[in-house]
Amino acid sequence: MEFCSLTEAVERHVRPGDALNVVLGHSRWSALLREVVRQHWQQPSGFTLQMASLSSLGAVLFRAGCVRKVVTVYSGDSFPTFTPNPVFQQAYESGAVEVENWSFLTYIQRLRAAATGMPAAVTTSVRGSSMAAQDAYDEVDTAFGRVSLVEPLVPDVAILHSAVADRLGNLAIAPPMFEGSVAAFAARRGVLATVEKVVDDLRPWAGLVRVPAHRVLAVVECPYGAHPGGVYPGGLPVDGYDEDREYWIEVREASRRADFDDWIKEWILGPATQDEYLAKLGRTRLRALSAAAGGRRPEQPAIDPAPATTVGERAAVWAAGQLVDRIRDLGADTVLAGAGLANLAAWAGVARAHDQGMPVVLAAELGLWDYSPVDADPMIFSFHNFPTARMLMDTEQILGVLVNGPGSCAIACVGAAELDRHGNINTTRIEGGPYLVGSGGGNDVITNADETLVVTTMSPRRFVDRCSYVTSPGDRVRTVVTDAGVLTKRDGELVLTHVTPEYGDVAAGIEFARSRCGWELAVHPEVALLPEVTGADAVPLRNYDRNGVFLGRAGGGAS
Repeated sequence: MEFCSLTEAVERHVRPGDALNVVLGHSRWSALLREVVRQHWQQPSGFTLQMASLSSLGAVLFRAGCVRKVVTVYSGDSFPTFTPNPVFQQAYESGAVEVENWSFLTYIQRLRAAATGMPAAVTTSVRGSSMAAQDAYDEVDTAFGRVSLVEPLVPDVAILHSAVADRLGNLAIAPPMFEGSVAAFAARRGVLATVEKVVDDLRPWAGLVRVPAHRVLAVVECPYGAHPGGVYPGGLPVDGYDEDREYWIEVREASRRADFDDWIKEWILGPATQDEYLAKLGRTRLRALSAAAGGRRPEQPAIDPAPATTVGERAAVWAAGQLVDRIRDLGADTVLAGAGLANLAAWAGVARAHDQGMPVVLAAELGLWDYSPVDADPMIFSFHNFPTARMLMDTEQILGVLVNGPGSCAIACVGAAELDRHGNINTTRIEGGPYLVGSGGGNDVITNADETLVVTTMSPRRFVDRCSYVTSPGDRVRTVVTDAGVLTKRDGELVLTHVTPEYGDVAAGIEFARSRCGWELAVHPEVALLPEVTGADAVPLRNYDRNGVFLGRAGGGAS
């Protein structure tokens, strides 16, 4: 193990043809990745990139031309909303970069198999989805029943940002940790780490040491080394800082312009050292990120209950009501929400359930259990939610045990880019059309939760007769809530059971819902009108999403 500079760490330990695993943690990015781009820009390095969530900066690695294959869970943007990214879409469509799509849990289980020297890992995810056609998945009959298996995922080098290292090279990271530190043990050669600072002794924080020194190749002391990601100190002897959302948005916008390479040259290739990079960011910006991590957030817009509701708000309010009913009927222990509109609906529904005395808790796949979402922040992975949780852990514990295990009753509340009459969901790619984003944790929770509620807006393009790619099988999808009405599973097919009151009566509501559906929608014999949704009803949602990013108000006005 050595202490060295960013340049030295990459020069000495990253080789052409390597499988590079970028550990997500709660940092998303690191100065080491920026250095990889600097040294391998427009080089035929042929890297296999193992990176659970690519986010906008993953597009920089694609533009560098040094990546030949990606093993991932999510290929899209995260700020300000979860959306496809054209750089990934173009690279996958052209074949310039090969992609393997996995769910969050199977991605981690593959790393776990490599770390423990097992020939495969048993999984309950992926079966029945299009991901099951990949070579690294198999099903076998055993004396214990039919078993789904995933092949080990073996990196050459793992790259991560840790909060603190000691002088031996042990690394400490506070939870929540997304995929945890398993890649550090799966990597053939070991770990390259940036850290906020080096301390003499980590034994007072032994419970937060995640990677032992013998697995570490090099440590670079690198303040703000996770930027534009952040660091949650969680009791470690280091100052934290928030994610730089403005920077993430800048990257997203740049990746959609013809001059993206100019942006990369300015921000990635230009600064030769971390000090130069931080100087370019400026002290004011960095101080604000540190202050935000301490709980000081900028003033947010006031809630306005007066405007007419958007289609997204109406769907989310109805979904919250449906969710409360299912929590009560199932006696559910937890609700795990997807991102965006589904997330807001889940937050509002669980808050209502609490008001009615139900002890259900919220979970988030990055490792939050029983958390309370803060006001004026609609991002499910916000650092401001971390201190409100009663347990902080990682994705494997949340998706593999607390949500999917037999000891809990869980409801999934998710969105869908494409959904068919059987409740199958596609968030990965459209046949003959664009790549979307991938599974995230969607396949894991939809496949394994006791029941799934989908909330989305309805259109013939979204509601199709057959999903061209099945990211998540619809077996456990029971309810689909839309702006046009509610569909409920009956004998394996979604049937219209409730309609919007917008058109005055049930018959008109049925006609509207059918016009918005891409298959011949079956109708329940006793269809009910949903309640009117007022601005006051939408206040709990607007309280979370003050700028209307997910509720459809960012452009101003109702729809």
